[in-house]
Amino acid sequence: MQCQWLNNNPQNLSELSVTHLEDKQLLQPLETNPVHFKTEFVGYMEMYSDTETVANYLNAHQGWFCRCAAPMKTEPIGQNGYVLKVGRFGSFGYEVEPKLAVVLEPPLNGVYWMHSIPIPDETSLGYEVDYEASMTIKEIPANLGGKGLEKAFKKHKISQIPQKITKVEWHLAMDVAVQFPQFIHKLPLSMIQKTGDRLLTQIVRQISPHLTQKVQQDFHSGQKLPIPPKSSRHLEKIDLSIDQEEAA
Repeated sequence: MQCQWLNNNPQNLSELSVTHLEDKQLLQPLETNPVHFKTEFVGYMEMYSDTETVANYLNAHQGWFCRCAAPMKTEPIGQNGYVLKVGRFGSFGYEVEPKLAVVLEPPLNGVYWMHSIPIPDETSLGYEVDYEASMTIKEIPANLGGKGLEKAFKKHKISQIPQKITKVEWHLAMDVAVQFPQFIHKLPLSMIQKTGDRLLTQIVRQISPHLTQKVQQDFHSGQKLPIPPKSSRHLEKIDLSIDQEEAA
């Protein structure tokens, strides 16, 4: 699930930021060959209701996606798509204000797919985002849920605790290709790669939990159910270096 990356303030994660560069260098043409930054995550959230009710809510994303994506600015495109304005980010003295267009596909065999598409009427952005996420829902016994379920119901003054709840699990992968100005390529590629990967990972770590929490709050408030605690959601980064070693 992805959608403002961090905040609207430029993020500079480099210990060697090129702050001394003259403004005219920022006007240099972009290199043809982009640098790719990648990250992958798995996660889940618990919903204190049956799978059918949760599925109906997720299917009607036109009613909750823009609301839950706030404070990001969103613009619907077509029946299942959205353009997300993600904020301003940068490092090494170079900044971009990325936008992302995504489509939420109808579920197929119980699997929900979300992926990026070209942004309408935008051609030369200097970057390209390849985003893909899959999501599944399954029913689990309430006693296998995260800690705090019973406490949440008691706090809500509901004595009847459900025997089963719904667990929503997902996997997301991002590949961001950026065409940098020529002066950026004077830096070691390893430094550029490490900084970009770290920034992309940090962006997801902040956006995904926020969006997950907003979805949980929106759904449970609408169903007049207790809001699940923090222990009911989880996000974990996949170590891509291990996958690359296994593939070698």
